[in-house]
Amino acid sequence: MRTFLLVTAFCLPMVAWSLPSHQEVRSSYSSSETHVLSREGEVLQRLRTDKQVRRGQWVALRDVSPALRLALLVSEDQRFYAHSGVDWRAVSAAAWGNLWNSKTRGASTITMQLAGLLDEDWRASNSGRGVGQKLGQALAATQLERRWRKDQILEAYLNLLPFRGELVGIDALSRTLFGKAAHGLDEVESSIAAALVRGPNASVSVVAQRACGVWQELVQSQMQPSGADCTAVQWRTEQSLRARLWPASEGIAPHWAQRVWNARNPDAAIPAKGIKTTISAPVQRLAVESLQRHLRELQGRNVEDGAAVVLDNESGEVLAWVGSSGTLSQASEVDGVLAWRQPGSTLKPFLYAQALDERRLTAASLLNDSSAQIATASGLYIPQNYDRRFKGWVSVRMALAASLNVPAVRTLVMVTPDAFFHQLRQLGMPLREGAGYYGYSLALGSAEVPLLHLTNAYRALANGGRFSAVAASVRSPKGRAEFVQVLSPQAAFIVGDILSDAQARSTTFGLDSVLGTRFWTAVKTGTSKDMRDNWAVGWSQRYTVGVWVGNASGQAMHSVSGSSGAAPIWADIMVGLNARTPSRAPAVAPGLVQQKVDFLATTPGHTLEPARLEWFMAGTQQAQFHEPASIKTADAVSAKARIESPTHGTILALDPDIPPQRQKLQLTANRSDVRWYMAGTLLGQGRQVQWQPWPGRHVLQLRDMKGQLLDEAALEVRGAAVKPAQRGS
Repeated sequence: MRTFLLVTAFCLPMVAWSLPSHQEVRSSYSSSETHVLSREGEVLQRLRTDKQVRRGQWVALRDVSPALRLALLVSEDQRFYAHSGVDWRAVSAAAWGNLWNSKTRGASTITMQLAGLLDEDWRASNSGRGVGQKLGQALAATQLERRWRKDQILEAYLNLLPFRGELVGIDALSRTLFGKAAHGLDEVESSIAAALVRGPNASVSVVAQRACGVWQELVQSQMQPSGADCTAVQWRTEQSLRARLWPASEGIAPHWAQRVWNARNPDAAIPAKGIKTTISAPVQRLAVESLQRHLRELQGRNVEDGAAVVLDNESGEVLAWVGSSGTLSQASEVDGVLAWRQPGSTLKPFLYAQALDERRLTAASLLNDSSAQIATASGLYIPQNYDRRFKGWVSVRMALAASLNVPAVRTLVMVTPDAFFHQLRQLGMPLREGAGYYGYSLALGSAEVPLLHLTNAYRALANGGRFSAVAASVRSPKGRAEFVQVLSPQAAFIVGDILSDAQARSTTFGLDSVLGTRFWTAVKTGTSKDMRDNWAVGWSQRYTVGVWVGNASGQAMHSVSGSSGAAPIWADIMVGLNARTPSRAPAVAPGLVQQKVDFLATTPGHTLEPARLEWFMAGTQQAQFHEPASIKTADAVSAKARIESPTHGTILALDPDIPPQRQKLQLTANRSDVRWYMAGTLLGQGRQVQWQPWPGRHVLQLRDMKGQLLDEAALEVRGAAVKPAQRGS
């Protein structure tokens, strides 16, 4: 005894110095789960981020069910509130049992077990604990009892205790095996949890037997009739130990949470409450519910996937990110906000904005919606409208609002695929191929782009042609977005005015279209080839919303267009966003004038479109627009002279087996009072000129009769020197 006292006197100061406080243990505890929070502080998603163990949140003792606390004391330490760390009565009973080889309850108290959890030096190994370890554990338990309250000891024990497999702590155990929080465990569940303390990885039958014993003691402690049947306990044990009721991720923003986690700084500490982000919880719920509700209405049309994103116009912050339709999808892990899909007609607003900026067109300019055959390097490109019909001569306003394909392709011929491709890249669209790969089909959205980047490009239109990248996912108190002027404010305003014009879009969508809202919005729909992708993207005064509907597998939908698939979802989200926030039309951009215009057809008394007030960039306005066929001279000297063929960036290949005189290229302009030059040499005069090409890179120039440059186009001729013509060929 004297030796024990001496060892105790020597070791106690060391043990006391090494033991942490309850607050230190609580502060150092880390869950295997990370909470991704909304801008309001609400939990959007719980995400498992520790793959080694499974820990839940720290559970205060007051939040543990009374049944579990009692079951733990009955099973592990019946005199917990009576001893001071070491239960000497239990130690004596254990020693006596060992002497007579009889089985008794272990002498290790809850406090001693906690000491082993706090310091591995006192933790039992596979071969058991030595005398020194047992003594150290007893001393540590004594010191814990002196420095900690009983409730703190029991609370820490419940949170640090390893349970079955990878589960650590009562929160992880109760959620995984029973699908509920620790405060909801009943007597049977509490008995199973207590039984797992002694043998976390024991067989089901052994755990069931121990749980039965604990449950019977619980019944007896509450003065209930003894002899209770354990059949229900055994059945429940078998069911619970097979259960995995705690998914790795849970919430309303799974794809967003994964994006936030991947974008984090690995060296930065994760706040205990979670990572606060830009998402608004009410807006996220609005987008999720709208997407799922409308997709259920489309069941039977072979469509199961969708995505939606909401951006704040001013800051560029993401307010909602819905990557999939959830349980409605067979590929819910695929993030539709970042998936590469064909945007269809949703690229047209940027094309017309560029044509307006270059002053090739005005909103009232007439375009020919008729059958077109455009020569390309791979053959003839013959665009078609969605309804396979042609409208004849239409204004730019109607062509864009009604989403006519052929006028868009004719506009791209003016702008050129290279120039349009460059502008799309400036608007943040990460196109995978070069302009030559897409050709004229780029006007109809043949290039694949993610919904996020497309929506952010529309946000540039909402901001008067100013582009900025989407803001970082984590909320930051730093300044506003940094904008770059990509399109002029005037072109952005006119395009927005067209996309908000219900009358102009009525040719295709009707006057009662779902796209029409009670407040100001501008919107464009799109459908890709074979109805594989369906889009609706647009903005109000404060928000830009993008919606995609389709199938992650790439399968075609059945009779689902932009107005029936994505548009109702877009409109639903917009109505919810602006329920309490009015949306007003943007202020008129400086440098714009409004002019009354008339549209005159070749047939007397017939009008192409009703007269209206139209917006023009200053200097481009005119009062009348005539159907070009009514002007027989077709030169329209007042029109800006331009090269119609070849287009800028054309690449020609010479065939050495064809005589040179058979390989002449026809140069075509839109006027006849012009001259053609190349490298300072006059090639000819008039609307059409024949030119004998030779290998190299050339710049073709169009000049007026005074020598002033009107237009130019770069082209490249490839191929070896041609063979001389053979006799008889």
